[in-house]
Amino acid sequence: MGNWEKKEAAELKVNAPKLQEVIDFAIATESNADKNLKMAHYLSAFGREPFGFPIGPMKDRGPATGLVIYKGYVIAEWGDPYRVDLTFSVAKSILSTTVGLAVDQGLINSEKDLVYPYMAPIIPYDPYRIQMNKSDHLNQEDVIELFATDHNKKITWEHLLRQTSDWEGTLWGKPDWGDRPQGNSSTWLQRERNEPGSVYKYNDTRVNVLALAAMNVWRKPLPVVFKENVMDKIGGSPTWRWTGYENSFVIIDGQIMQAVSGGSHWGGGMFISAYDQARFGYLTLNKGRWNGQQIISEAWINKSLSPTPVQTNYGFMNYFLNTDKKEIPAAPESAFFHLGAGTNMIYVDPENDLVIVSRWIDNNKKAELVEKVLQAIGK
Repeated sequence: MGNWEKKEAAELKVNAPKLQEVIDFAIATESNADKNLKMAHYLSAFGREPFGFPIGPMKDRGPATGLVIYKGYVIAEWGDPYRVDLTFSVAKSILSTTVGLAVDQGLINSEKDLVYPYMAPIIPYDPYRIQMNKSDHLNQEDVIELFATDHNKKITWEHLLRQTSDWEGTLWGKPDWGDRPQGNSSTWLQRERNEPGSVYKYNDTRVNVLALAAMNVWRKPLPVVFKENVMDKIGGSPTWRWTGYENSFVIIDGQIMQAVSGGSHWGGGMFISAYDQARFGYLTLNKGRWNGQQIISEAWINKSLSPTPVQTNYGFMNYFLNTDKKEIPAAPESAFFHLGAGTNMIYVDPENDLVIVSRWIDNNKKAELVEKVLQAIGK
């Protein structure tokens, strides 16, 4: 585990009073959601969805927390940046990274390939079912077939990465239609399916499909993949954990493995500190390089930053783009950010050699926070 060198603002010609304003602003605009994340869940729209109950672990969150890393040095921090908290959908960027590593290593030939030919039958680990009378599940399938329907057979890895797949089905007890349902409930089950690639829809069931599919390609748990291929190489701490759900265990090659979630919509996901978030953000700022070693291919980072045709502010999940400067008007169009509920944000700005980690800020204030940091560094 490496330490991150700090420098005083003046050493890098940063306006110290303005930098203090950044810290004061971040603390003053802390989210007003309950710090008990289970309570916050049930008080939000997520808790009122069909099947909206959490099935993965959650953890009470800490205070507003963050880091400003400029030209490779920590110039500001607030809150408790070593505290391990859930990062919600920032985990999607980590999930998409494991797919990129699979492409880099030849386990997936191309992200444009159909997913169906890569998938073996998935064997769920269900101790309760073992205790049942065999006739009780005589008419139930013993395996999970993620891409067996005519519609799902048309889905590529890229469709899943861009959240344009419109995958249909249920995974871990969460049907695709139960996540952020729209319109009249009478249309949820029988709606017309969209051709993969034609419509963007943010949907955590489909994200979890990608996580399970990726684990089946790797044939090992994705936290192990991420630790060995990324975090161990960039000085990550031993404190982060990436989990799935209480019912998301499968058997691969005789081993019981937990499929992780790509967020914390129903609990689970990535528990991580601000410092470890910053390391991942700085890796993406440097096009996948760390201390002269190419950890993730530059080609994959470039693909992750390419706009989705039907949602131009979104790349591969969960790279949010500053297309036309709509998201953060004060920032360069080349800036991007890994974003999760809470709000959790890793702002990445290659043009200014700047990474900002902001945790538990009011979502409506994140763009203003970035603007204040840019003013402090004289941009």
